[in-house]
Amino acid sequence: MCTGNICRSPLAEVLLRAELEPLGVRVHSAGTHALVGHGMPEPALELAAREGVDPEVAAAHQARYLVEPLLADADLILTMAREHRSHVVKMMPSRLRRTFTVREFARLASTLSSADARAAADAAGASPRERLAAVLRAVNDQRGLTPSSGDDDDVIDPYRRSRETYARSAAELTPALVEVERLVRDALM
Repeated sequence: MCTGNICRSPLAEVLLRAELEPLGVRVHSAGTHALVGHGMPEPALELAAREGVDPEVAAAHQARYLVEPLLADADLILTMAREHRSHVVKMMPSRLRRTFTVREFARLASTLSSADARAAADAAGASPRERLAAVLRAVNDQRGLTPSSGDDDDVIDPYRRSRETYARSAAELTPALVEVERLVRDALM
């Protein structure tokens, strides 16, 4: 999730959906101050297409507000910045341990090998939800152990900025999504 739900979080949504939906994972995005009903701006659509997303899928995005039922149903909540993570936790404190900025999650996840993630998942049993929860606990346990300068956990907001800023935003986002995908796959496979 992000602020307007038209640039960063929909790009993350369509990229993760393309990779994880075949595993039965549902991926959604929303915004704290969503521009409800608006689609992704042209630079974001171009980035999605460049990453291999079907242009029709990206063009179908419609911004929506973050509401409690979305949070209540989510196993993992990824935000684009620390301010969004704080917003989620204030809305629903029980989601603290499931909420990360996407770059924070990637930084923490990078300390876990796939073997360790699969071992945590296997110990939780066969339920996909329980397997993912076990891996998320292992990621959450890394909080405070891996240093961050704070801003390193945020993805820059490109809204109404140059194409270069959109490219920088995507360059911050896409490597983090690779780690997200890896750990979700490790949990479910």
